[in-house]
Amino acid sequence: MSTFETIRTHRDGDVLVVTLNRPDRLNAAPPAMFDEIRAAIADLSGARAVLIAGEGRAFCSGADLMGGALAPGQDPGEATYKALTDHYSPAMLALAELDVPVVSAVRGAAAGIGCSLALAADFVVASETAYFLQAFVNIGLVPDGGASWMLPRLIGRARAAEMMMLGERVGADKALDWGMVHKVVADDALDAEALALATRLAAGPTRALGGIRRNLHAALDGSYAEALQREAEVQRDMRGTEDSMEGGMAFLQKRKAEFKGR
Repeated sequence: MSTFETIRTHRDGDVLVVTLNRPDRLNAAPPAMFDEIRAAIADLSGARAVLIAGEGRAFCSGADLMGGALAPGQDPGEATYKALTDHYSPAMLALAELDVPVVSAVRGAAAGIGCSLALAADFVVASETAYFLQAFVNIGLVPDGGASWMLPRLIGRARAAEMMMLGERVGADKALDWGMVHKVVADDALDAEALALATRLAAGPTRALGGIRRNLHAALDGSYAEALQREAEVQRDMRGTEDSMEGGMAFLQKRKAEFKGR
């Protein structure tokens, strides 16, 4: 595995575990952290699921405003624009375009860009201490990291407006009630629960799971007719996979399928 400065990576079976590793800063994310996340997921080397977690007592407290200090005479607005378009946004797009499932394990703060990163996962496992926060309005800014696209689709416009315009914390229980997270678990059970879910997904029919991811993303913006057509096209591709043949045989033989990700 590559060596990084702001994250750690390791393989746990077929799961690539990416850990944000600036616990002294509550994993506040400078642009370089998102570059490293993008690099870490660029070559999965056979991994069939990704788990994103934070070291210490927070998932990610947001962008590190001190991590990309302004050069003399640099315009703050242009510097922010460049950080988003050159670093944060490309990493978020790379995560969305992965062909394997993604799980996030959230303990403590998931704020700002950290909130967007956590919610970009297919499954969010939250500890009882977790909270989700879009506090940009409190400092006269607007949410980024894709939040204005993601949140209305995830929880509806009214709740998205509440999060973004009031800038208040959404605790784990409310996040579960709103449908933002998959499960809330005890703090000391978070790591094991999230890894167990990622491991389960990694043992599944990887290409079909990737197809489901692509279909879900496309359906958020397309018409019903487009969704039907896309499903038919992806299904055509899936029928020729080894996992599909194994799944069919296992069904007929009344046994558990052993998927290989092919």
